Parts: sequence; C-alpha cells; structure tokens
Amino acid sequence: MTDSINRRGVLLAGTGSAFSLYSWAAAAQAATPQTKPDLRLARRPGSKPKNILVVLTDDHRYDAMGFMKAQDFGDTPTLDRLAREGTHFTNAFVTTALCSPSRASIFTGLYAHQHKVVDNNHPIPPGLVFYPQYLKQAGYDTAFIGKWHMGTEGDAPQPGFDHWVSFKGQGTYLPSADGLNVDGRHVRQKGYITDELTDYALDWIGKRDGNRPWMMHLAHKAVHSEFIPADRHKGRYDKETFRYPENMKPGMPGRPMWVENQRNSWHGVDYAYHGNLDIADYYKRYMETLLAVDEGLARILKLLEQRRELDDTLILYLGDNGFMFGEHGLIDKRAAYEESMRIPMIARCPSLFPAGSKVEAVVANIDIAPTMLAAAGLQAPAHMAGADMLPLAKNKAAPWRDELLYEYYWEHNFPQTPTVHAVREEQYKYMHFHGIWDLDELYDLAADPHENDNLLAKPGHEDLAARLSTKLFALLEGTNGMQIPLSADAGFQARLRAPSGAKQAPFPATFYQPPPKR
Repeated sequence: MTDSINRRGVLLAGTGSAFSLYSWAAAAQAATPQTKPDLRLARRPGSKPKNILVVLTDDHRYDAMGFMKAQDFGDTPTLDRLAREGTHFTNAFVTTALCSPSRASIFTGLYAHQHKVVDNNHPIPPGLVFYPQYLKQAGYDTAFIGKWHMGTEGDAPQPGFDHWVSFKGQGTYLPSADGLNVDGRHVRQKGYITDELTDYALDWIGKRDGNRPWMMHLAHKAVHSEFIPADRHKGRYDKETFRYPENMKPGMPGRPMWVENQRNSWHGVDYAYHGNLDIADYYKRYMETLLAVDEGLARILKLLEQRRELDDTLILYLGDNGFMFGEHGLIDKRAAYEESMRIPMIARCPSLFPAGSKVEAVVANIDIAPTMLAAAGLQAPAHMAGADMLPLAKNKAAPWRDELLYEYYWEHNFPQTPTVHAVREEQYKYMHFHGIWDLDELYDLAADPHENDNLLAKPGHEDLAARLSTKLFALLEGTNGMQIPLSADAGFQARLRAPSGAKQAPFPATFYQPPPKR
C-alpha cells in the first residue's frame, strides 16, 4: 500500500514547500479502482534483446563535452570515446526543459501534456506506465540508481524496477541526514554522490549471471546546481579562460521584453539566484563537477569489458535538459532557446550504432522509450508520441518527423518565464508565448544558429510565422495538448529584482504604431 501511495504522489499539506499540494490524481484513484495495465508487447522478429544502460545527467547542455570544443577547456575522455565508438546525435532535444517533465517523457515516450507531469510539482497520474515495466514483463532484470525527482520529493521504489537506489528530491553532493533509499531501506550516504552512485551501479552489474538481459537507468545528480566538484577535481579549471556568449549583452534587437526583463531576476545574469554570480566561475565549477561522471562511466565500461558484455550492451548517454550560461542574458533552462532545450546524446552498441557516426535528424527525449523497447526486441505501444531512433543510425534517409513540439508551463515559483510553446523544424523555430503582451520569436537557424535575429521584429515574415503557428497548434490539437494545466500556488517564489539593477524594458518598437484605418 505504501508504494502505491508514493506512486500516486500524495503530497501532504503544510510542508511549506512547492510540494504541499493535494493530489487530484490520488483522489481520483482512491475513488475509482485502477485496472492493472497490460504490459505484454509484441516481439520484433529476428531481434536479440540487448543489455541496456541509460546514463542520465542533470542540466548537461549539448556542447559541454570535450570533443565539441565549446570552450578551450573541459575534459570528457569517456564521452569522447563513446562518440568515437558509437553514434553522436548532433540535434538531440527535450520537449520540456525542466527536470520532472523531461524525465517523465524519457520514461513514457509522451509529451508533458500527455503524461501530465508538467512541472516539478505535479504528481504522477494513476495508470502512467514507464517503459522499464514493459522490459520487466519481457524478462529483463531492471535497476534504477540515482535521481528520480518526478511526481514527489520522496525516494520510495517505483514500479518497473527490481533494484532501487535513490534519494529525496535533488539529493546532495555530500552526505546529508536524508541519506539513500536502497530497495525501501534507509541507508546513509557515505561520500561524494557521483562516486557512490557509480559504486552501486558497478555492484549491481557485477552480480548479473548472464542468463537474463538487464536494464539499468543510472541518473546522476550531477551536474545540477549548486555545482560541487569532487575534492580531487576542485580548481582544475581555475586558470582557464571562459568565452562569454556574444548575446549575453543587453539590448539585442528583436529580443522580447520579457527576456530583457529577465536579466534582472533569479534566472538572469544581472541578479542570478538573487545574488552576484560570476558566470565564468560558475561554468568552470560545472565542468569540474562533470569530471566525476565521466570517470565513473569509464569504470563501468571497464567492468563491461571484463565481463565481455560491452559490445552486447546498448549504452545511451543523455541529459535531461540543457543549461544557459549567459546566452540571451539568462541562466538555467525553461526557455525554448537552443542552449536550454538541446542536450548531449550518444549511443554505443556496435551492432546498432556504427562507430564514429552522426545522426543529424532532430531527435528528442520522447524517442528514448520506443528506442529502448526496440533494442529489447519489443514493439513500442501505439500510444507513444516518440519513435524508434535505431533506423536513423544506419540510414540517413529513414523516415522521420519534420518538426518537434516544445512546451513549458509557467510556474508560480519562477514567474519570470511565461508559458512557452514552440515548434522546431530543421531550419526554422517559432516560439509562441501565452499570457504576456509581447513579441513572439521566429528564427532562421541555418542563418542565425545563436538566435540573435528575431524575424518577427521586422516586417516580411508574416506568412512564415503563420505557417509555423498553424503547424504548432495542429501538433497540440493532434496530441490533446490544447489545455493549460494549473496548480495551486505554493512554496518559494523567486520574483525579486535587484534595486540597483536594470529597470523595466520598453515595449518592442513595432508596437508603437497608429491604429489601422477602418
């Protein structure tokens, strides 16, 4: 009964946090008994189930890997190796740049408006099925190790996993009173969290007998802020030079008023986290914190080699969302800019992903679940919005989507970013904002990859914007996404502005016009 309650996300009132909300989903389930889901999937003929290791990092932006050379420093030798020996998905995205919604999309193959975990506060609705449940039904040994952070701040084991190691909420880099939950038992955290999670992963993999395929989801706390590197890595990049993004400066033409106003906010470069944050130092600590993740992955690869399982294991590395370090005058995520919604994604398995190959098609977190099921020799259920990425690795001409839908829903706790819906094609991206009096945004990504020239700030692009707007709402309509979810106001609210900081930005110049003649 306890696991059932935790799964439904019953959140007790009076905790003083954003999670002090009564769960409508729990109430609905209490009133109406749920039928047990049918987890049997059709087998794909002629396919041998692979072992599956998914390594998920937090807030890891797409170019923060050594081989991408975004800066002149930042070593990731193991990720570089995976890219050499596997496939780099160069245009990988999330459909919501926020922890809980993105993680739910990874596990379900659904958009946030479909799985309903639309922010970090909403509970998991009753009846939602995660793809590891299908794998377990098909005979896999399954394990979850790391950060869950979905539907509840609790750490109780979730459906679909034979083995469970997690912690409450964001967890802590260094040992704290909460400790870890290991298969429902409270265990103290002994040391640096990245190393400890790696140790748990190695222990579980090392105990497999080889008679059953296995799946592990290793979800690191790293590299979530506040960034704390392992002691052995502290100061590694102190003397390096950080290149600030060109569009960090204020007053970029065509920038919406809400974006310019966000500079002086919790998620803006002028008042970041309501303090004085050095963006360059912040990035250096970020890359130092990533080093332990890379080292841990190297240890896992070594064990798989020793067990002669490396080439028969699908290893997928990805982030749950991107992170901005000054781009557009912002930090963190949520916005539909490339640095926020674009993630690293690398896959290694010689029989599925040719060594040193690249996939340039736009793929996303919603594609993970159907792809992992395909690697297990299973047909994905028809309700998933995502698609199997395996054909793309061997055939660039394989049929694929022409666009990707993005969504983010306004949060009471972080009110500076509005509700955002966006559609991203290979060349164009259109962003539509709900509930604000401001410009939308339209970018030609081929000519303007850093999104500095908002085409809607000048005449001549009305037809293009109309086409993309029509496509955006057709995608929402076709996936039952025309409702905007609401939560009761609760918890911390990051709404302050620095008294000595930038004043309110003016309306866009194009708004100052005489009324049209009637």
